[in-house]
Amino acid sequence: MKINKKQVEHVAHLARLTLTEEELEKMTGQLDNILSYVDKLDELDTDQVVATSHVFSVCNAFREDSVKESLPPKEALMNAPQERGDMFQVPRII
Repeated sequence: MKINKKQVEHVAHLARLTLTEEELEKMTGQLDNILSYVDKLDELDTDQVVATSHVFSVCNAFREDSVKESLPPKEALMNAPQERGDMFQVPRII
């Protein structure tokens, strides 16, 4: 596939990119190489290839939820830089 400089300018405009003349020439060549490679891939027969959403077979790696007793406030606040009562004290951000 042949891509021209005008098409690259259009895509750059849509992406809100300002490209120099040198960058336009470079991008035109690079995008033309990429699209030519994609055209090559289109020549492959993929009728027997099963569509996948992931390269490796993935199973759910999450554990079951289980109710556990939480930490007591004193233990939770043990490493807090500052505390007030049974709460973490943080700097005001407003």
